[in-house]
Amino acid sequence: MDLYMRAALEEAKLGLAEGGIPIGSVIVHKGSIIGHGHNRRVQKGSAILHGEMDALENAGRQSGSVYRESVLYTTLSPCPMCSGAVLLYGIPKVVAGENRTFMGEEELLRSRGVVVEVLQDPECISMMEQFIREKPELWNEDIGI
Repeated sequence: MDLYMRAALEEAKLGLAEGGIPIGSVIVHKGSIIGHGHNRRVQKGSAILHGEMDALENAGRQSGSVYRESVLYTTLSPCPMCSGAVLLYGIPKVVAGENRTFMGEEELLRSRGVVVEVLQDPECISMMEQFIREKPELWNEDIGI
């Protein structure tokens, strides 16, 4: 696992330790992490703070050129909301830890020219499988079911 996915995974573990959903994300620009975050819907009572959205929020305002040169790392395939943010800001590449427990909008992203790489990382998969098994109601709420 590379440095950036490891950082996203650490964010996911932090979210789980806080009583939230274990999904983490980092935004990397020219080799530096400029934003990091984890799903904080439970912790903040938020409707939108998925890991990717939290990482974007924590990156702060950036020029379009920065987004167009960045890579989004996320422990789980991005949902429609987070994929929309990737498209809105022109992020050209997404690296997902896994898509076995949840298949996000990868085809939409690819159809719009975004490079999507899925690692099928065993640690990302097992963390989500355990969470979904232990807290199915919370998981279903997070994905809009």
